[in-house]
Amino acid sequence: MVLTEVPDLVPARMLNEYAYCPRLFFLEWVDQLWASNADVAEGDRRHRRVDAGGGAAPLPEEDVLKVARSVELASERLGITAKLDLVEGTASGVVPVDVKKGHPAADGTAWDADAVQVCAQILLLREHGYTVNHGEIYYAEIRRRVAVEPTPELVARTMEVMAGARAAAVRLAPPPLQSSPKCPRCSLVGICLPDETNLLAHREEGRPRRLIAADPDAAPLYVTEQGAYVGLDGGRLTVSKHREPLASVRQIDVLHVCAYGNVQVSAQAMRSMFERGIDVFHFSYGGWLLGMTTGLPSKNVMLRIRQTTTAARGELAAPRQMIAGKIRNCRVLLRRNGGNEVARVVGQLAELARQAESASSAGELLGIEGAAARLYFDAFPSLVRGSSDLPGPEFTGLRNRRPPADAINCLLSFCYGLLTKEIMAACLAVGFDPYVGLFHRPRFGRPALVLDLAEEFRPLLADSTVLTLVNNHEIGPGDFVVRAGAVTLTAAGRKAAIRAWERRMRTELRHPLFGYSVSYRRAAELQARILAAHLLGELAQYEPLVTR
Repeated sequence: MVLTEVPDLVPARMLNEYAYCPRLFFLEWVDQLWASNADVAEGDRRHRRVDAGGGAAPLPEEDVLKVARSVELASERLGITAKLDLVEGTASGVVPVDVKKGHPAADGTAWDADAVQVCAQILLLREHGYTVNHGEIYYAEIRRRVAVEPTPELVARTMEVMAGARAAAVRLAPPPLQSSPKCPRCSLVGICLPDETNLLAHREEGRPRRLIAADPDAAPLYVTEQGAYVGLDGGRLTVSKHREPLASVRQIDVLHVCAYGNVQVSAQAMRSMFERGIDVFHFSYGGWLLGMTTGLPSKNVMLRIRQTTTAARGELAAPRQMIAGKIRNCRVLLRRNGGNEVARVVGQLAELARQAESASSAGELLGIEGAAARLYFDAFPSLVRGSSDLPGPEFTGLRNRRPPADAINCLLSFCYGLLTKEIMAACLAVGFDPYVGLFHRPRFGRPALVLDLAEEFRPLLADSTVLTLVNNHEIGPGDFVVRAGAVTLTAAGRKAAIRAWERRMRTELRHPLFGYSVSYRRAAELQARILAAHLLGELAQYEPLVTR
């Protein structure tokens, strides 16, 4: 699938991006994806003065232009639009000056991509009747200007870049650069995943560089105190109850907010979180994910079109791998914790994983997944030690929910709610519609795609957290309450479960596909991006996360 039309005008800044990296141009201009990093923040700081605007910019026949900042120009004939940082008048005409935070090339000249951008600005000024003999780039790192001469070669290069950019915009995203030194400092490296994509697409061999942080800098904020109020104080989110402060956290340190039960969030805090891309997940008192509050959805419309088309066609390529990955991870959990007692089940799961990879229909795949789940949960009680002290009947491997009748099912449901929240956040960050699934059929209110991606993480995260809580005696009889045969967590029990969950999410693993260390939270995001690359045609196959 390709775009049927391209906007009439291409921003000069996007010509810079295309000359620098065609894939970066596509992600920013076509997919409208954006991310910030230290370089972007520094560039914004350097642009504060010119972005503020100021100074008159009369046309040549109207008056003399002296100095003007943040001047917007466009030309339908050239097909270019631009916001010029600075335009200075001289005795012989005007000079556009573009502000860059970095430094020039080793020979003291402007970088090719920067020169193309300034040449586009020169052409725009000439199109509006100004006399322009040259442009300049102010490189803030050396505090010096570098001249850009609009030679015939540079003009031809600029128009070539323009044609290439418009042509690229109607196709799939260009492949990533290979082993490029440009990638490590790119703000979109965590979205582009250049080395990972090239490895999975068999364009490169060897271990990828770890170009993204092992774990996100921010962490979730959990609010479980009933009657709590989340407000905004400057750049901090505050949590209070009856006007008594309970917590205060910088917004830049908050990944998302989890509100359990009767928790209010102020409109001011909500607007500020929208601007920063901080989602709010609303849970019931018992831990069921009820809904979420988020800002505008991702502009990555092509991904959602591909997702919906794949779901409508009932394509099984990705679901087969997801279910096979889930079964293999269940097998690993049993093998690590069950010993000889579960050896027979471990062998059966290995065979079911192979069958899942070759299932010919959704019904067959569903049957394989159901058979594997029954075998797995029949063996699961042998992994749990000390559960007899917990309230409710003994866990026999039978899953029950809404409400759970025993403590283990209570913990499993609570952790599955946390897992749904984590995968939902990853799906929204990538640009998916979380309710259009590839394996789970759409139902009212069910985030089907989230449940698809969660499959391979259930044993890795939720089931593993439950085993840790019970076997390490991090949770006890006093952390549960039984009402009318239903078992639920107390406030202290929820906090204990959340602590164990966050510890698991921050745990680093050696990624089985890429070889570097990442946290499980980062691994979940990587899987969502791998699925997106598969649906967009960049990868022939979805690769699940399977530990050893």
